[in-house]
Amino acid sequence: MTDLVPVKRALISLSDKSGLERLAKALASRGVELVSTGGTAARLREIGASPRDISDLTGFPEMMDGRVKTLHPKVHGGLLGVRDNAEHLAAMDEHAIAPIDLVVVNLYPFEATVARGAERDEIVENIDIGGPSMVRSAAKNHAFVTCLTDPADYDELLAELEANDGATSFDFRKRMAAKAYALTAAYDSMISQWFAFADQGERFPPSWSFASSLKMPLRYGENPHQRAALYVPNGPHSTGIAQARQVQGKALSYNNLNDANAAFELLSEFREAAPTVVIVKHANPCGVATRPLLLDAWREALACDSVSAFGGIVAVNRPLDVSTAEAITQIFTEVIVAPEADEEARAIFARKKNLRLLLTGDLPDPARPGQTLAVITGGLLVQDRDNGVVTPEQLKCVTRRAPSEQEQADCLFAWAVAKHVKSNAIVYAKDGATAGIGAGQMNRRDSARIAALRAAEAAQANGWPEPRTVGSAVASDAFFPFADGLLAAAEAGATAVIQPGGSIRDDEVIAAADEAGLAMLFTGMRHFRH
Repeated sequence: MTDLVPVKRALISLSDKSGLERLAKALASRGVELVSTGGTAARLREIGASPRDISDLTGFPEMMDGRVKTLHPKVHGGLLGVRDNAEHLAAMDEHAIAPIDLVVVNLYPFEATVARGAERDEIVENIDIGGPSMVRSAAKNHAFVTCLTDPADYDELLAELEANDGATSFDFRKRMAAKAYALTAAYDSMISQWFAFADQGERFPPSWSFASSLKMPLRYGENPHQRAALYVPNGPHSTGIAQARQVQGKALSYNNLNDANAAFELLSEFREAAPTVVIVKHANPCGVATRPLLLDAWREALACDSVSAFGGIVAVNRPLDVSTAEAITQIFTEVIVAPEADEEARAIFARKKNLRLLLTGDLPDPARPGQTLAVITGGLLVQDRDNGVVTPEQLKCVTRRAPSEQEQADCLFAWAVAKHVKSNAIVYAKDGATAGIGAGQMNRRDSARIAALRAAEAAQANGWPEPRTVGSAVASDAFFPFADGLLAAAEAGATAVIQPGGSIRDDEVIAAADEAGLAMLFTGMRHFRH
């Protein structure tokens, strides 16, 4: 193997023909023989090039609607022959196999065909066979063959040829080979996913490959000694934080993205609601409020826990206006997530150079299907995403007293928030705003007490006559295993409770609620979040 390998013959077969004219003219100007297939050959002739048809090289016509054209020893022998192996050279000479030095291939648009909702037969027809075969052969023999699969690399190829008198370097070929195998792996992964999930309806197939592409490296992971990067899935997927447009601010960190995603997911529960503000710290909400005006929603969300909001993530379900932007910038905020922001609001945020502003467009449907992954030692945990939604008609009142209309509305508001609070989760809510949030405790009673403590601190900080837990509804993400957690909520002033039910001590908890004069609703659905 030598470092520099001259490019004398190129095989070009493209679905995406962007950049082809410039590439072909540059290669032709160096005397490179162009060999091409069907549509690519026709396009080359349109731009004035004179390609050799693949059928001329192989001695066989393209057949079966183009399914068979490059699957031939004259092609793969020219790609796989080891140029410094005497036996290989003898075989190539005996069978009149000409070496191919450069392969420029991209694949049938399988992903795009699926994404536009094509019929099954068309999807299957867009599974490329010859393209991946040529790519894999060329990439395997990268000691002698250059393989390009991305038009973005054409400029670097031409620079290589210019710098090396018509040859490519081993380092370049090696990098292009790695990129080629990443492409074919991702391509096969998308096909296997389509067959398993869309075509066969298998939720958990025997083998599951997940293809993704690097969007950007991150400064570090959860801690400075950990390296990290952001990847986005290949193929059709829901729009999320990973696809948000960053308008300003310093580079996003691992923690920024994780927390912003938590805020975005919670905010989606209020996609159809009045203006809503969510404040998140360390992936847990510390304030949520819905009001007729976005500015008022911000003030109410912040009032729930202004201490935890410092250095947090703010997400809103309406385009940001100047008055809300001005108010948000009064405290230190890491990231703001919004569908859009007007020019005046952007100008306000621009004063805070480190503040990241992410614009997401529409919010996703909280009931959308999908799966989530968690890495454990030696494996992956895969589950359906928690898209459970409870409607008023599904609620079951289990106490002597039924909730008032306002209490039921506050129960459902608290329930939507509790779904996104780390377990054990307790959320007090009143009049469309959180009053206190208890997250991530080892027992439910402590979560209830911590949330009440936060509410008492908020009352003192804001000069309210009493905590907003008084007269509130309280949501528990899972059933009360004992009555103590419910009684702690009653002590804080809650008058209504929403919880899944299902404990062996439900009768004891219901009796305690009746004795305290509480209204209690069962949802029949749990929302653990670990």
